[in-house]
Amino acid sequence: MLQVLVRRAFISVVTLFVISLIVFAGVRAIPGDPARVMAGTEADEAGLEEIREKYGLDDPLPVQYLRWIGLAVQGDLGESIRTRESVAATIAQKLPITIELTGLAILVAVSIAIPAGVFAAVRRNSAWDMLASALSLGGVSVPNFWLGIMLILLLSVRLGWLPASGFVPWWEDLAANLQRMIMPAVVLGTSLAAVLMRQTRNAMIEVLSADYIRTARAKGLAQHGVVFRHAIRNALLPVVTILGLQMGALMGGAVVTEQIFVVPGFGRLIVEAVFTRDYPLVQGVVLISASAYVVINLFVDVSYSLLNPRIRVRSAGER
Repeated sequence: MLQVLVRRAFISVVTLFVISLIVFAGVRAIPGDPARVMAGTEADEAGLEEIREKYGLDDPLPVQYLRWIGLAVQGDLGESIRTRESVAATIAQKLPITIELTGLAILVAVSIAIPAGVFAAVRRNSAWDMLASALSLGGVSVPNFWLGIMLILLLSVRLGWLPASGFVPWWEDLAANLQRMIMPAVVLGTSLAAVLMRQTRNAMIEVLSADYIRTARAKGLAQHGVVFRHAIRNALLPVVTILGLQMGALMGGAVVTEQIFVVPGFGRLIVEAVFTRDYPLVQGVVLISASAYVVINLFVDVSYSLLNPRIRVRSAGER
C-alpha cells in the first residue's frame, strides 16, 4: 500500500510540473502588455521599462519560469502586478469561499443523486426509474448560467425568498451566508447530481445482478438488507471515482456561477486577473486549482484502494 501511495504521489508531482509549464506558457500567450496595464495609458517608455525591469518581464522565458517555479515550491507565488499584494495572501482570502461553494454543491449533489440512483435501480424500468433518467438527462443538458438566471428570477425577483446575489462570511452571519450560497450551490451541484445519479443507478443494477446478491436473497435476506448491507458499498466504488474526477468540473463551473451570483471567490478572481494581464495572479490561481485537483484525485485513488481490497492485491501483483 505504501509503495502504491508513493507511486501515485510521484505521478502527481510530474503532473503538476507539466501543468506549471502549460500555465506559464498559456499566460504569456495572453495578448497585451502587463506593464502598460499597470502603468496606465499615459505612461512613457521610460516608466514602462522600469516596470518591466522591476518584475523581470524582459528576461528570457526560461529564466522567468525557473524564477517563478523556484519561488512557488517555497510557497512564494509572487506579487500581484495590479494590486501589489501577495498572490498567496490574495488566494488565501478567496479560496475558502470557493471551497465552501463547492462543498455545498457536492452536498447538494450527493444528497440528491445517491438516494435517487439507488431507488431508480431497485425500481428498474418503473415510472420512477424513467422519471429519474429524464431528470438526470435534463440536469446534464441545462447550462449553469441559464439555471442560475431562472432561479434568480423565480426565488429572488418573483417570490422574494432569497437574495439574488452577494456574499456574507459564515463566521459573521451563518444564516445570511446560507441564504446567499444556496442558489449558487444548487446551480453548481445540479449537473454533478445528474452524473452521479446516472452512475449510481447503473452501478447498482450491475451489483444487484451479481451472484453473491442472488445468494443473499436465496438465504432469505430481506430486500433492504440486500441493498444496504451488500449492494450499496460495492456500487459506490465507481461513484467515488466519478465524484473525484468531477471536482475539476466543479472548479470550472464555479467561474461562471460566481460571476452570476457575484460571489467573490476563485472564479471572479481569475476572470479579473486575466482581463488585467496580471501574470503572477493568473499563474498562482491556476496552479493552486490544478494542485487541488491532483491532490483530490490522489485521495480518490487511495480511498478507492481502501474500499476495494482487490485493487490493492492487483496493484501489488503489477509490481
